This record gives sequence, C-alpha cells and structure tokens, in this order.
Amino acid sequence: MIALLQRVSEARVVCGAETVGAIGPGLCVLACAERGDGPRQAARLAERILAFRVFADAAGRMNRSVREAGGGVLLVPQFTLAADTRSGNRPSFTPAADPATGQTLFEALVREVSALHAPVATGRFGAHMRVALVNDGPVTFWLRVEPERAA
Repeated sequence: MIALLQRVSEARVVCGAETVGAIGPGLCVLACAERGDGPRQAARLAERILAFRVFADAAGRMNRSVREAGGGVLLVPQFTLAADTRSGNRPSFTPAADPATGQTLFEALVREVSALHAPVATGRFGAHMRVALVNDGPVTFWLRVEPERAA
C-alpha cells in the first residue's frame, strides 16, 4: 500500500456540496492499495502513518508523530498513486488493486488507524472529491508497504 502524507494546518474533503471529512492540524494522507496488498499491508501502513515523526519537538526538530502531537488524520482514497508513469504520456493503472479490493483495503486502513488514534476523518471511496488543504512546511512524504510477492 502507498500513502502520501502531508503535514497540514487544516484539510477537508468535499463531495458535491457536502464536507465529508475535515481536520485541523495533523496529517492529510492520500492512500492507495496495489495488486498483492492485503490486510497485513493495511495494518503496517497504519502503524507507519501514526508513528512517522514529522511534527516539531521543543527544539524545532521533526521528532514527534501525529499521535504525540495530538493532530488529526484525514484519510483520502486515491488509486492514482499506484500509476505506472515510466513511459509514454498516459499513466497505466495496472499496478493498482482492483476497485473492490482497493475499497476493502482502504476501509481496513481506516479501521486500523481509528482503533489507534483519534480524530480520524475520511474521504469517500469511488467518489469525485475536492480535497483542500494547507500544507504546513511544506512537509510531504511518500510511504510504501510492499505488496506480497506472487509465489
């Protein structure tokens, strides 16, 4: 699974005219399942998101996690993170999990993060979303938990 973490001062997801998820300071996380991913990858990615140290300590160094900082987590499904962009001008989405698996694993990620941290808000899987955020820093990191290898 892939996650693009952005440290934010605020973030929200809007579908149509409805705000479906919003946080104040914390992490906006775009998340994607790849072919070969399963519940283990979702659990491991949740741990990494919550433990990744991107918030300043008293000395101003990035030494605190979102849990230690008391920030929110906004999880947004985004299958385009798995795009293969190595050739041509049109991305291939072959590396992405199929939509049903992607939704199942995104929901597993949400459950895992929510069981360990609050507040957690989400986007809506499969919907056209408008994501608005204020990236604080800017601070952005790409995390990946490798899919299972085919036997």
